[in-house]
Amino acid sequence: MYIAMNRFKIALGQEDEFINVWKSRDTFLDEVPGFKEFHLLQGPTNEEYTLFSSHTVWENETDFINWTKSEAFRKAHANAGSNKSLYLGPPQFEGFNSVI
Repeated sequence: MYIAMNRFKIALGQEDEFINVWKSRDTFLDEVPGFKEFHLLQGPTNEEYTLFSSHTVWENETDFINWTKSEAFRKAHANAGSNKSLYLGPPQFEGFNSVI
């Protein structure tokens, strides 16, 4: 199993808009071999931002890498730049292989 996460720092007051962007977008993930599940997680809020994380579970790291090179990935991220005002900096990627 492989877990791919992106951490997002979202400007204060923009949390609901950020959630709506994710609820309304088509990820095309169900078309991709090895994809298992997706979650959007909301973390703590401080005086600067609210932390969110997208969390996808894959059969293995190779399936995830193949997705990042696919047409489905390009389609899912086609409008990513149109919501820049929500973000405080770029997302921070973290990938994890299951060891137990």
